[in-house]
Amino acid sequence: MKLVVGNEDMISRLIADEFIKQVNAKPNSVLGLATGTSPLKVYANLVKANKEGKVTFKDVATFNLDEYVGLEGTHNQSYRYFMNDNLFDHIDIDKSKTHVLKGVGNYIEYMNQYDDEIASFGGIDLQILGIGSDGHIAFNEPGTPFDSLTHIAELTESTIRDNSRLFNDISEVPTKAVTMGLKSIMNAKKIVLIATGKNKAKAIRDLLLGPKTEDVPCSILQDHPDCTIYVDEDAYSLVK
Repeated sequence: MKLVVGNEDMISRLIADEFIKQVNAKPNSVLGLATGTSPLKVYANLVKANKEGKVTFKDVATFNLDEYVGLEGTHNQSYRYFMNDNLFDHIDIDKSKTHVLKGVGNYIEYMNQYDDEIASFGGIDLQILGIGSDGHIAFNEPGTPFDSLTHIAELTESTIRDNSRLFNDISEVPTKAVTMGLKSIMNAKKIVLIATGKNKAKAIRDLLLGPKTEDVPCSILQDHPDCTIYVDEDAYSLVK
């Protein structure tokens, strides 16, 4: 693993530059995308670069990590809505090539085909990840098998509590999600992970210094051949 430490603006810009470099080198790149607050400034940088003509996404395909079970794509807390609102609606991407797991309808059938669909596009060239305070990546909670593919995850109390800030009340937070598995994520050719804030410090310490264990899902990234961890000083505070 490689490590980059800087403020949030700097690391968000550097990650956006990685995506721009990837797409300019391979216009039909397959990008793995994440939701949550961590990648917001990355996506804002990508929108800006697209509007300035520095990159085009017209031939790009994307696959998102996860989606809440029970939320329609039009729900303002669904991850399809998030991606449209923060990225897809503002760049020149073909939305038919943007793939987000479903949380309603035939979501189990779609889930079972997701890894094969990614493979049919040639695999993910560049995957962005956030990280949970307990070390989860996507919705792979502690105890998730390292060989897991896309599956339904029961969300832990800490994850529900962390995500409740985005809902009117904690009772509105779904308790299940459909998520790419740890093996699915590790299949990406290149991975970048962004973490900011003191609430991510323990997870980053465990990722960088701890043993590889299914109790800390992110620790599997220690085995990835091309993974860069981008952190701010607060997230890095327990490593120094």
